[in-house]
Amino acid sequence: MINANNVALSYGKRVIFQDVTIKFTPGNCYGLIGANGAGKSTFLKILAGEIEPDRGEVSLGARERLAMLRQDHFAFDEETVLHTVIMGHARLYELMMEREAIYAKVDFTDEDGIRSGELEAEFGEMNGYEAESEAGTLLAGLGIGENLHHQKMKDLEGGEKVRVLLAQALFGNPDVLLLDEPTNNLDIDSITWLEHFLERFTNTVIIVSHDRYFLNQVCTHMADIDFGRVTVYVGNYDFWYEASQLVLQQKQNENKKVSTKAQELKDFIQRFSSNASKAKQATSRKKLLEKLTIEDMPVSSRKYPFIQFKASRSCGDNILEITELGKEVDGVSVLENFSLTVNKGEKIAFVGSTNSLAKSTLFAILAGDMAPDSGSFRWGVTMSTSYFPKENNAFFQDNTNLVEWLSRFTPVTEGESFARGFLGKMLFSGEEALKKTSVLSGGERVRCMLSRMMLSEANALILDEPTNHLDLESITALNNALIAFPEVVLFTSHDHQFVSSVANRIVEILPGGIIDQMMPFDEYLLDERVAKLRLELSA
Repeated sequence: MINANNVALSYGKRVIFQDVTIKFTPGNCYGLIGANGAGKSTFLKILAGEIEPDRGEVSLGARERLAMLRQDHFAFDEETVLHTVIMGHARLYELMMEREAIYAKVDFTDEDGIRSGELEAEFGEMNGYEAESEAGTLLAGLGIGENLHHQKMKDLEGGEKVRVLLAQALFGNPDVLLLDEPTNNLDIDSITWLEHFLERFTNTVIIVSHDRYFLNQVCTHMADIDFGRVTVYVGNYDFWYEASQLVLQQKQNENKKVSTKAQELKDFIQRFSSNASKAKQATSRKKLLEKLTIEDMPVSSRKYPFIQFKASRSCGDNILEITELGKEVDGVSVLENFSLTVNKGEKIAFVGSTNSLAKSTLFAILAGDMAPDSGSFRWGVTMSTSYFPKENNAFFQDNTNLVEWLSRFTPVTEGESFARGFLGKMLFSGEEALKKTSVLSGGERVRCMLSRMMLSEANALILDEPTNHLDLESITALNNALIAFPEVVLFTSHDHQFVSSVANRIVEILPGGIIDQMMPFDEYLLDERVAKLRLELSA
């Protein structure tokens, strides 16, 4: 258990937290949510003792241990992978090192014998004899093979380091576990393993994540940072989002009878609780949801960008024909004899954790930004494309303001007021519309690129990791816009819910060929034939 009592924090005149009092209890998993800049990571650091609040205090239960996913990827460069994981339990690691030092002595004294007895007793109480085995199990679950266990951290790739640091946080059954973006750099198998780990975890968990599917799978509560306060609501992210939208809608319709509103909310709660799966978190959520009153429903000030794609003309019958495309990048073949026919109404997700360069290269070729080395492709005569590249630096080289930047893509008949209005819908209102492009954050740049796409009125959208850098509100808005778009979409994303809700066809590029299936993403992940084919094509 961990409590925050009257915690306040300001940076200059900007109030981040104001008299936050909250209790996080064992057996629950809390998703900490809030708009970009609301202070999610800052609040985790306050709970961990890494940032001192202006006033108030944080308290742990007696003799309890807190663990946090560390973000410094270079802090353990001189340590072995196995030792780095065990260092997650500082006292246990300290005992292990002292124990090794004593037994390495040539002149073992009587005092050393007495001390070794004390060490062995405490080491055993902490389950120290199983430490290396537990660390190995965690590493294996996160995709770090035994061949790396005795390597130094500095010899690992960036993504591998992140996985080791996650294993470090999970090690030794901490009483309170703080995880800031734990699914970053994890493939689907590792994320699934982490979901199952957290389902079995019986202590307190607090998570910051932009992965809505992950939050929905593991969370029993949402802790919403809004108005400088942190408010806890029962339910997962989908429940919080839909409930907050329903409450907002009801507030806007003040004429509706109170009894009608009450019945709407009761029906809504019943629908969510009856959909609960058999997972521990879902069962726990179901019991809590059934006790909710109208006063417990979430209220949010969160703003969502207005994203809507409209094509100036519908697609004809011939969409896209790709024939034996080939491309080398820096002397390495990334596409070889790639062929694909895209049909009307298809929304194709290009998936796979090991082929991001192949996907980005394919998209750049189809958008006309890169020439293939061999093969060909042909868009139908009715088709027009708009491309969202993973890297967008080239679009923000000159230091113009946002009104000037967007005006390059607006209809020639429209003036500055149209650009300002459009930017306002994308949450750049007032003086924000005069921001220089050189100072934009990653999320702001993405909103600009999406504005450019909307103005193109294309009937084929190509999007390479569009959810990177976006907050949950913008991801949700983009997700809903692509679901509603009736034409053609080719896209990649690491966001599970984004892929599963948009795609009606899945393509995976592998070294030995491609897997191409007309099926929902969740079915694709569980399909045994697909798994077998993936092994064959990966060899």
